[in-house]
Amino acid sequence: MKTKSLFFLIIAILSLSCSKSTIPDGVVAYRPFELSKYLGKWYEIARIDFKYEKGLINTTAEYSLNKNGTVKVVNRGYDTLKNISREAVGKAKLATDNDVAMLKVSFFGPFYSGYNVISIDSNYTYALVIGESLDYLWILSRKPYIPDNIKAYYLQIANNIGYDTNKILWINQN
Repeated sequence: MKTKSLFFLIIAILSLSCSKSTIPDGVVAYRPFELSKYLGKWYEIARIDFKYEKGLINTTAEYSLNKNGTVKVVNRGYDTLKNISREAVGKAKLATDNDVAMLKVSFFGPFYSGYNVISIDSNYTYALVIGESLDYLWILSRKPYIPDNIKAYYLQIANNIGYDTNKILWINQN
C-alpha cells in the first residue's frame, strides 16, 4: 500500500512541476509569436552563466520542427575547459496559445523548464529570452554579433524586469 501511495505522490509532484508557470511574475511573453519564423540557427550573444554552459564559447541554438509538432533543440558550443565541442539535444513545446512565445524545453526526459521570448524584432533577427526565474537570460542573434542599440535596448528590458545585468556574460563568437 505504501508503494502505491508513493507512486501517486510522485505523479502529483511531476504534474505540478509540469503545469507551473514558465515565466517570472509580471513578465509578458512576446505576442503575436510565429514559431515558424523563429526556427533555424541562433547565435548566443550573451547569457547569465549556469552550470550546463559554464566555459562554453561559440554557442549556438538550432530549432527545427519535429513531425509531432514539438521543436527539436540542438545547442552547441566549444568547451574551453576541456578543449572539446559539446552538443545537447532536447525538445520544446509551446506552453500556452500558439501565438504566445512561452515554451517549455526539456533536455532531461519529462522535466521541462521555461523558455520565454520576451522581445524580438519584426524580422526575427534578434531575441531576448528568459527562463522561468531571474537566473536565466539569453540574448540571441541570427549573426554572431548584435548592434549596440539592440544590446542597449535588451539590457534596459532586463534591468527593468529585475535582472542584475552585471551578471550577463558576453559570449565569444569567432
